[in-house]
Amino acid sequence: MLIIGLGNPGARYEFTRHNIGFLAVDYIADKAGISLSKKSHKAVWGKGNISGNDVIIAKPQTFMNLSGDAVRTIAGYFHIEAKDIIVIYDDIDLELGTVRIRKKGGGGGHRGMESVIEQLGAKDFARIRLGIGRPERRGQGSRVKGQEDTADYVLSPFSREEEDRLEEILNTTKDTVDTILKDGIDKAMNRFNKNRDACA
Repeated sequence: MLIIGLGNPGARYEFTRHNIGFLAVDYIADKAGISLSKKSHKAVWGKGNISGNDVIIAKPQTFMNLSGDAVRTIAGYFHIEAKDIIVIYDDIDLELGTVRIRKKGGGGGHRGMESVIEQLGAKDFARIRLGIGRPERRGQGSRVKGQEDTADYVLSPFSREEEDRLEEILNTTKDTVDTILKDGIDKAMNRFNKNRDACA
């Protein structure tokens, strides 16, 4: 099983909202005693075991919009099929702290996820969406200004109040991965997706 967290490499982006996928896999790896110390295949990664399953945990080093290059490269090297991949990433359309699991689907406007789908040539892989919420509206403005506000928001650090919630969010994400590995994605969806309409 390949577990991928999406984000941007570099200290500048480390604790930004867009990097919650990186934070999640760092947390999961730490709790499982897996060192993400290997650097190859366009990713930082490590191998270990979670809930009786051999796993590779990886963070692409290609920047968000090109995440698929790294996912395709590392999956190809280890002969991992799309159905054996879990991708964890941020979702601005979900409130902070919301976790949603899907077993397949499109990118939903998330450029990192769209890159993964394009490079894998498949949509039938598990994904865990971590809500980061939307920025507060700053007046009416134009559509372009709104897009700029969103870009600034996702690339900005978590607030102090949000940081206080991160441990709980990351622990829930770890529990989600554990459940997928032990019991399968359907049971994980039943347990963690509160809104059934969100888990198509």
